[in-house]
Amino acid sequence: MAFKILLSLILALNAVQFIAAVPTRRAQCADGTTVSNEACCVLLPIIADIQPNLFENECGEEVHETLRASFHDAIGFSRAAGGGGADGSLVTFGDVETTFAANAGIDEIVETLRPFINSHNISAGDFIQFATVVGLTNCPGAPRIPFFLGRPDATAASPDGLVPEPFDSVTKILERFDDAGFNPTEVVALLASHTVAASDTIEPGLEGVPFDSTPGEFDRQFFIETMLKGTSFPGTGGNQGEALSPLPGELRLESDGLLARDERTACDWQLFATDQQKMASAFSDAMVKLSLVGQDKSQLIDCSDVIPRTIPLTNEPYFPADLTKDDLEKTCPDEFPDYPSNPSVTSVAPVPTS
Repeated sequence: MAFKILLSLILALNAVQFIAAVPTRRAQCADGTTVSNEACCVLLPIIADIQPNLFENECGEEVHETLRASFHDAIGFSRAAGGGGADGSLVTFGDVETTFAANAGIDEIVETLRPFINSHNISAGDFIQFATVVGLTNCPGAPRIPFFLGRPDATAASPDGLVPEPFDSVTKILERFDDAGFNPTEVVALLASHTVAASDTIEPGLEGVPFDSTPGEFDRQFFIETMLKGTSFPGTGGNQGEALSPLPGELRLESDGLLARDERTACDWQLFATDQQKMASAFSDAMVKLSLVGQDKSQLIDCSDVIPRTIPLTNEPYFPADLTKDDLEKTCPDEFPDYPSNPSVTSVAPVPTS
């Protein structure tokens, strides 16, 4: 009897192992593309639409703004105050959320995205996160970020006050992120988004003001240049949330400067300034986590295989003209590399607006 029971267990275990070894059935979409799940086919026409018609196949203004929208939508979640996280409420309830002070200027990308969302059969939450990871593939050096499909439609606007402000203290920023489920290392990783970012609202009268000297590339320059001693403002200066930057035409957020120098985050910041692979990998992991805030991952479909291939980064890190590592304001005791000084980088031009 014991032998029969043992034999049955062995056969059952083998059956389970056999089932687990059977590959997931792949599906062929209408255009002939093979995907891991038939549900992912809906994403292919979206790529064909947004790459030329929204992003113009570039790492430009619309990529920057869509990335900003994905963060402002997803961070709208709090264990205490509620909010749906990455649910598309920024668009669905745009008449409410675009009036929040921290969302200044975001109404333009919300209205730009709306007709694209309306013409495709996925939720606003899915579209914002999907468009973000697709757009980033136009930026050399950016990672290929996984995407999960199936977010339900938002049912309410996010509460106000959940998006960190550039004039917030480091303590307040870390507490806000902790409330949403992120640790300090992940906070710094998410700020890699600023390597392809620009401001339209901090400096009155100035649009497309970059945060580093290579706003069209997903590289380490943002982390490097934020560690440098600030010497000037791109415009009038003295604006709330703005700090001195090391290059004419470059804008530094006060919060970025503080995080680069705070003992709780400085070593993560310096690591990302010195290791492109670790920076990109940490950003990818943090972005996936951000895209799932407020969502049940077990109810979503992994459609990561449809994300376009990324573009390799070819440039090497540098200090701007006449600057060296002696101009860094370091808090972390780790050694910093002797990057060369690039004599051609004496100022930063605005990012062309759409």
